[in-house]
Amino acid sequence: MAGSSRLGWLDALRGIAALVVVFDHSSYTFMADFRRELMPQFNTSRYGIMVFFLVSGYIIPASLERRGCVRTFWIGRIFRVYPMWAAVVTVFLAANLLGIADMRDFGQQSAVTVALAHATMLQELLGTPNLLLILWTLSYEMSFYLLVVALFTVRLHRQSAAVAVILAVLAAVSVTAGVVLPASALSSLVGTGSLIACASIAMVIAICCASARSPVLRVCGGVLGGVLALVLIAFNGTVPVWEGLVILAVMFLGTAVYRAENGQTTWRYAAGTAVLVAACGVGSAYRYGDGDHFTRRGWIVAFLLAVLTFGAGMASRRRRIPRVLTGLGMISYSVYLVHPVLLAVIDSTIGRRRQDSPALEVAFFTVLLPLCLLTYRCIEAPSQTWGRRLARHMQPP
Repeated sequence: MAGSSRLGWLDALRGIAALVVVFDHSSYTFMADFRRELMPQFNTSRYGIMVFFLVSGYIIPASLERRGCVRTFWIGRIFRVYPMWAAVVTVFLAANLLGIADMRDFGQQSAVTVALAHATMLQELLGTPNLLLILWTLSYEMSFYLLVVALFTVRLHRQSAAVAVILAVLAAVSVTAGVVLPASALSSLVGTGSLIACASIAMVIAICCASARSPVLRVCGGVLGGVLALVLIAFNGTVPVWEGLVILAVMFLGTAVYRAENGQTTWRYAAGTAVLVAACGVGSAYRYGDGDHFTRRGWIVAFLLAVLTFGAGMASRRRRIPRVLTGLGMISYSVYLVHPVLLAVIDSTIGRRRQDSPALEVAFFTVLLPLCLLTYRCIEAPSQTWGRRLARHMQPP
């Protein structure tokens, strides 16, 4: 009845976050009236995403430092993230060709630039609309990978708490100073195609050099990747600058908690970091105010509840976690990627409900979860196994 993994609490958090994000998106189709009432008070999307980011912040640096090798870290990440992503994108494109799912307009961008931007997973930060809306968060995940590798190569990886505080303070300063950039500002300045080409080349060089045997190349590659991530988040995001910085601060807060848990820093230091990040995040959102697509109360409530949820999970880490929750965490990536495709097909064929239908909402989850268990077993699990085998083969002596 319970999960035995010592990290079962993280799986549980991922499972909960995935369900909340799915509800947020499926409520457009099945619970639109309820959604309109709920969102100004509690932004369910931001809640789920912030929990995901905290969990990533805890896990990702630990994965790199456990291996002690940037090369095997990237192999692990590629085989963890890309196979399921590629399968979902392929199915969505096929559904679009069959006329049972609508694809968004990419404006004047060519198919090549759109494909290249998505292949980097940085499309959200490269001025390219996301093929599927939920893919925007993967751009921040990829940026975090680049930053984690950068800190590791220059041996500053244990300064996670300081990095979190600096990013959170910068967020607060930017919104207080009234720094407002248009969405994808850098793309508008230099051209979307040029930025995609330059960023893609820089990313490949950064990963290859950071994975090299030469210490000098490793540092150069790591720094290049970190600078690329920071520049894109600061100057080319579609969310406000302050929110992009808060997202990074939240991830590094997760890392700071990991360091406290493993005795690399004190719990008092980690708690102080959490307070400062939370205060800067709330202050930034409050200062930013309400807008057409942003309700500060809903964002602040979601943000604080996400931090508290992570804290509650951390407090229960030594308790037995129900297997249903750890199981949801296991398939959470599939749940996250598969549900928008399923919703796109429903919206294009059956259409959205005019009245709230909790029964259809439940039915959607009933179909989605077994399907995601299947995709996990057939795609995710085998690809992770192949990644581990290749990483062992590529591990330096």
